[in-house]
Amino acid sequence: MKKNAKKERAVAVQRFLQGEDPQTICASVGKSTRWLYKWVSRHTSDDPAWCEDQSRKPLISPYRTPAEIEDIVAMVRLSLFNKGLFCGAQAIRWELEDLGVQPLPSLRTINRILSRRDLTHRRTGRYEPKGKAYPELPALFPNQTHQVDLVGPCYLTGPIRFYSLNAIDIMLNRCGIEPMPSRAAQSVLDAVYAVWKRMGIPNNLQVDNEIAFFGSPIHPRGMGPLIRLCLLYGVDLWFIPPAEPWRNGVIEKFNDHYRQKFLAKTTMTSRAELRQASLEYEHRHNSTYRYSKLKGQTPNNALSRMGKKLVFPNRKQAPRHPLEKPEEGCYHLVRFIRSNCQLNIFGEIFAAPPETQYEYVVATIDVKEQKLMLFLDHIQVEEYGYQLR
Repeated sequence: MKKNAKKERAVAVQRFLQGEDPQTICASVGKSTRWLYKWVSRHTSDDPAWCEDQSRKPLISPYRTPAEIEDIVAMVRLSLFNKGLFCGAQAIRWELEDLGVQPLPSLRTINRILSRRDLTHRRTGRYEPKGKAYPELPALFPNQTHQVDLVGPCYLTGPIRFYSLNAIDIMLNRCGIEPMPSRAAQSVLDAVYAVWKRMGIPNNLQVDNEIAFFGSPIHPRGMGPLIRLCLLYGVDLWFIPPAEPWRNGVIEKFNDHYRQKFLAKTTMTSRAELRQASLEYEHRHNSTYRYSKLKGQTPNNALSRMGKKLVFPNRKQAPRHPLEKPEEGCYHLVRFIRSNCQLNIFGEIFAAPPETQYEYVVATIDVKEQKLMLFLDHIQVEEYGYQLR
């Protein structure tokens, strides 16, 4: 507030108290009598700040989160922080679910509460693992493990809507990029197959829990098109835990580069231009980008020096959807078991053994045996009947 406004109010009130006519006072300062009487009513000799502006914020907000919920959020956040655990909004919400807190605040509300309570500070220094072993996949030689993700929807001039299926060999950082018109089953099959035609078939393929990858939450045992394609070609398909995108960290980082270096800088007006530009960017990345983990080599140079023989699909075109139901093979899901000891397999809940509480487990589905096997630290701790459809 300007000092002149405060002085103007104080002088006007003083003139009124000295008996001057209100109309004359208001005419001289260009204000209404309502304004004058407002400040006369606020005047007090005991408080020198009477002429300052007051907040117009409502005293009561019917939509504000109850104070007791805010206190619980703050306590849970501090508890997680002091234990050295993840303490972001999602981690806090999980804890509130376990505590049975109602009403359960949204992630956005939790972030606002943390901001109001000044609880947004982060740890400093190097992160130290707290003993929760995660079953990471090996990457000791080319095409041992690929990470795959979908980017989109994206838009070209027109507009033209598309998705991009991005893959990366986490040993070499060698990439594959394939634009898709949609997330339909045949589009996924075509894109993955096209990437394999250029990169080779991996031993392991790691993806998130995107519906386009596992099939349908209505039919969790139906084996979606990607699952069937991987089983057909002997690829072990791995699904990372829900809401933990950092487990696919290599492809997530590549996606950032893809958005910044390709989508933001390349002008494309047709699908033909998009595909050509995608192949050019893929080639440029693999042949010119140098990585310290490869001792300054490009992915293509590192691959050629290793002399590793790659395996490629033997068909010219991708198999057509729907693929036949596989009769053998396995696919895997990594899951974190919380305090309720529930194992979530694409929305279907199974009871997990007590020893798996607060641990990462691997749920392996054996197609031939029609079984779901649960592993903790490579040791099988449970087995369920799992009739595939």
